[in-house]
Amino acid sequence: MIMFLGYLIKWNKIYYRFMTISQKHPFHLVDPSPWPLVGSLGALASTLGGVMYMHSFVGGGTLLSLGFFLILYTMFAWWRDVIRESTYEGHHTSLVQIGLRYGMILFIVSEVMFFLAFFWAFFHSSLAPTVEIGAVWPPKGIEVLNPWEIPFLNTLILLSSGAAVTWAHHAILAGLREQAIYGLLATVILAVIFTGFQAMEYVEAPFTISDSIYGSTFFMATGFHGFHVIIGTIFLTICCIRLYQGHFTSKHHFGFEAAAWYWHFVDVVWLFLFVSIYWWGGA
Repeated sequence: MIMFLGYLIKWNKIYYRFMTISQKHPFHLVDPSPWPLVGSLGALASTLGGVMYMHSFVGGGTLLSLGFFLILYTMFAWWRDVIRESTYEGHHTSLVQIGLRYGMILFIVSEVMFFLAFFWAFFHSSLAPTVEIGAVWPPKGIEVLNPWEIPFLNTLILLSSGAAVTWAHHAILAGLREQAIYGLLATVILAVIFTGFQAMEYVEAPFTISDSIYGSTFFMATGFHGFHVIIGTIFLTICCIRLYQGHFTSKHHFGFEAAAWYWHFVDVVWLFLFVSIYWWGGA
């Protein structure tokens, strides 16, 4: 059975290479890839391992670590293959890039819906506070954070990072590779500073995630935003490395565009968080 699968994969590779050489269309027919299967196994292992670990089963932590490693390796290997297909093999034609742009737009829309759930929970609780929390907002006993200290500073930092990534984008379009690298480096540095300040804010916060609905909605919304900042920082760091290696041109740089779109989305979400949760919600 294993030998049969091996011959089948080998035949498919030969077939797709022949089709790539002789194809008369601009679409990309991808080669058979093991990463969807490996990633699925990693997700399964991490889920089972997490449940076993939380219930003190023997081997739960090991299975969780194995699944987490498989997911990380799948991400690395799969995106490495995509970079090779787009940069060195030329499969990402203008028509293929249109499809990728639609995919990234739909992904960001799904992220908007994700954060909408947290804003819905916050406004549902704050616009009509129940008697269980004192019929007031913020709830009785909650000492809120001053929005004009670290939160306002982080707002300025994140807006500055958005300006820096826009500078890098315009530099790529103009063929100014060195300026683009400087802009991306500035964006990454500002992102790391933002994350450090938010971590300091969490350590010094006078309430926790278990302190009424205010603590729950505050830490869920700002915490997931912080997670997205970390993901965006990794995304931009990879783009900076690729830019340094000469992967991007003025006509072919969708990988950077996707990272820039994602980062602007992170900026906009933070503005809503600052105005609604830090400023209005803490007044």
